[in-house]
Amino acid sequence: MRDSSLAELPQAEGLEMQPARGLTEQDWAAAATAWRYFESHYRPESGFVDAIHDHPSATLWDQGSYLLALLAARGLGILEDDVFAQRSAAFLGGLERLPLFDGQLPNKAYDTCSLAMVDYANTPVPEGIGWSALDVARLLMALRVLEIREPTYGPRIRALLADWDLAAMTAEGRLWGSSREGGQTRYHQEGRIGYEQYGARAAALWGLDVLDASTARPIMAWEEVSGVEVAVDRRLAKDFGAITPVVSEPYILQAFETGLNGEGQLLASRIYQAQEARARHTGKATMVSEDHIDQAPHFLYGAVFGIGADWAVVAEDGSAHQELRTVSLKAAFGWDALYGTNYTQDVLADLAPLAGEQGWYAGRYELDGRINTALTLNTNAVVLEALHYKLKGPLLKAR
Repeated sequence: MRDSSLAELPQAEGLEMQPARGLTEQDWAAAATAWRYFESHYRPESGFVDAIHDHPSATLWDQGSYLLALLAARGLGILEDDVFAQRSAAFLGGLERLPLFDGQLPNKAYDTCSLAMVDYANTPVPEGIGWSALDVARLLMALRVLEIREPTYGPRIRALLADWDLAAMTAEGRLWGSSREGGQTRYHQEGRIGYEQYGARAAALWGLDVLDASTARPIMAWEEVSGVEVAVDRRLAKDFGAITPVVSEPYILQAFETGLNGEGQLLASRIYQAQEARARHTGKATMVSEDHIDQAPHFLYGAVFGIGADWAVVAEDGSAHQELRTVSLKAAFGWDALYGTNYTQDVLADLAPLAGEQGWYAGRYELDGRINTALTLNTNAVVLEALHYKLKGPLLKAR
């Protein structure tokens, strides 16, 4: 890809993002619902929060989401200062106790009770299964926000990261992950369109060389989806060993945490516009992103474009599951915070019954309208970040 030409960015500007503004009574109730997840799934023995209901395991992406949710809740004023101080100190304590994969970087998954390295099924794997550069980058974003907003934590955060070999997750200006295969550690370029740029911006905040990954132009092409030109990843899964779905989440998160640059604003607005256009053409509410679901295969990418097709619903192994498309609650909250359109408001009103006693459920199945009862950390973290953005703007810039 290094020798390829850069994709052109059209001169047309993206949709205008809404400025910070007040919250409604429904917004405050939504924030309270989201925070209940972090009350009911907290592990005081580790300082971490379970990624999924009834599953004491989590990735570094999940724990980065938890810390950002903690900061958003504090910024919203729904979390008292003493609780924030206790939670954030306990969280850093958990990070300080993590065993590292190959002594370099955190493993891809940990048991949230014991902090033992595990696989994705939460089975202990003493040697670990590798690291994810994207997951580490999400945590780096959260730690940078914490350090800026609470400078007293700076020395502790710097001491923690001094024990991690952050340079191992970057090479040739891109992000690199690792996997244990057959007793050997193998390395691979990590990140696809949207996620790669998000991870690069997070890593750059700590001085890592991720220049090539910071823009999507070397790896993108334009694809018409529901009448809207959308930026897609032109790298093929068979060549790069990973699927390349185009989803909402990385653009929403960039907006909530650092703010979007000009390229990000354009790409994000096109992704949103395609979803509104599909809803207009089909009469079916459309809000897509990555989400857990309450049945096999348990995790899917609801994509604007993926595996060569519009509106693909794809698992990590590349299999298609169109019948399991959901209206993603976190995507709905995210796009509403950014654009505040009549369409986003209508979808949020339709999803209001997804508020549960322990947090927000992940979404609603398009096929039959059933609630997707997956209850996850990431869904509820995005809700809190969205409402913080709506009230105060990006976490790194809010006052």
